[in-house]
Amino acid sequence: MADHYYSKNPGTESAPQTWTATLRGIPFRFKTDAGVFSKESVDFGSRLLIDTFREPEIPGDLLDIGCGYGPVGLTAARLLPDRTVHMVDVNSRALDLARENAGANGAGNTVIYESDAGADVRGSGFAAILTNPPIRAGKDTVFRIYEDAYRLLAEGGELWVVIQKKQGAASTEKKLQELFGNATAEEKKKGYFIYRSLKKRLDKH
Repeated sequence: MADHYYSKNPGTESAPQTWTATLRGIPFRFKTDAGVFSKESVDFGSRLLIDTFREPEIPGDLLDIGCGYGPVGLTAARLLPDRTVHMVDVNSRALDLARENAGANGAGNTVIYESDAGADVRGSGFAAILTNPPIRAGKDTVFRIYEDAYRLLAEGGELWVVIQKKQGAASTEKKLQELFGNATAEEKKKGYFIYRSLKKRLDKH
């Protein structure tokens, strides 16, 4: 298999770079590197997810699955300083960058560690989970992220997903409907969809 950003240890030679971006009105300075997703700028899908996401109605922590060098999770952490944001990835280089970027951007309310999809996530009962899933890792991996998200969410918690139409938006919507019983397209722009699925509360009789 060719080396790509959904690898534990990218084989690409390190070539770090630093640049700035403004997300939700907050100025960020990001360090990125070869072997991580979208190293030149915050990709359109992540930016759309960041712009569309709303604070969950229930209390609790947030989780960013496939955090890369950190733009989604760190923006959520800065917007919601009273909540802890867990940020996970399989890519060790991306995790090192995410930790450095959390420190550089004053996002002390983050916990950043390795997890293959949701397998090694510490804790459960998350109020919201955000993901820009690694399409190149294949549908099985992407669907495993959705299944893990359903398991890890609190009742009343929300999963937010960005996906391109040409990269499987229809199959993502179908899978989310199967898991959650709902999938709302909160935003559509330039072929990208933002889906939100709510984990419904179980009636206790």
